[in-house]
Amino acid sequence: MQNLNAFKELLDSPKKVAITTHQKPDADALGSSLALAAFLKKKGHKVFVISPTDYPAFLNWMKGDDEVIIYNQQNEGRSHKIIEEAEVVFCLDFSSLHRINELGEKVRQSSAVKVLIDHHLDPEDFADFTKWSTKAAATTELLYELIVEMGDQHLIDKDIAECLYAGIMTDTGSFRHPNTTKNVHLITAALIEKGADVSKVSRFIYDTNSLEKLKFIGYALSEKLVVLKEFNTAYISINAEELSKFNSKTGDTEGLVNYALSIEGIVFAAIIIDRNDMIKMSFRSLGEFSVNAFAKNHFDGGGHKNAAGGKSNLSLEETLKLFEELLPRYKEKLNPLLKKPYTTNVEN
Repeated sequence: MQNLNAFKELLDSPKKVAITTHQKPDADALGSSLALAAFLKKKGHKVFVISPTDYPAFLNWMKGDDEVIIYNQQNEGRSHKIIEEAEVVFCLDFSSLHRINELGEKVRQSSAVKVLIDHHLDPEDFADFTKWSTKAAATTELLYELIVEMGDQHLIDKDIAECLYAGIMTDTGSFRHPNTTKNVHLITAALIEKGADVSKVSRFIYDTNSLEKLKFIGYALSEKLVVLKEFNTAYISINAEELSKFNSKTGDTEGLVNYALSIEGIVFAAIIIDRNDMIKMSFRSLGEFSVNAFAKNHFDGGGHKNAAGGKSNLSLEETLKLFEELLPRYKEKLNPLLKKPYTTNVEN
């Protein structure tokens, strides 16, 4: 971080701090938020964590989960007041303020010192202090580095270590993706030394599926998977009625797009979901095809080169039609000979 001394001086005395992260937070987003909150509380700060939306139940084990404020009609006024009164606002795991919905403008207008910690492409220039790198596998990796740079590594306890580990584990695909660097392993080793129970974290995140979720995954793969061999593309579409049929909860569709990408010869995969208020899209790719650019150019989204999200205000049928009509433009880039493992993961 540039101006590290000034940042350390900012946190040398107790402050009112607000921490927020992107909508539908994943393990990296929530893990970094709760780890930072616990760390700052140890330094004497008054800290509130605000999530723009709910998040998967398989993250509820994280220490501090019960204190997270979910921004909605009931907590809207409270959330606004916290942002307005905050002396420091931390923005974690997102690069643009529109990723936190209505909270974005509140943060933009806030007189608080703003701090961005993130690893996504194209960061918006709104923060006073920035810890940002697309080379980082996860925001939790960057947060760990920042704590060490501040000389406060001794404040990392078991609970903080497990929150940090969860973010690194998930954003590296359980250490399978090429963003699993030497630095990732060194940090992971340090977190284990701090007491992180890696088996527990993995079990909570990956092995706590409901029966309805497993049936939903089976249905999606057997009935809704479309493979377009001409364009080395596969996608899954889910309508609102199907989500309701399987009593789908937040997080139940997470990772589903990776099944489509795992098909031999597939370079580009998508999951396209009717969420009633809008169509949500999650993209993955292999090799040089940038889903970040694809999402940004056509579906008001973005993320990483090989993992991004988008949205559409068209109907599901119209969105699917548009998606398929776009593919011929990219036929040359969707060449399986150019593929290599993708480098990161994002929330659906």
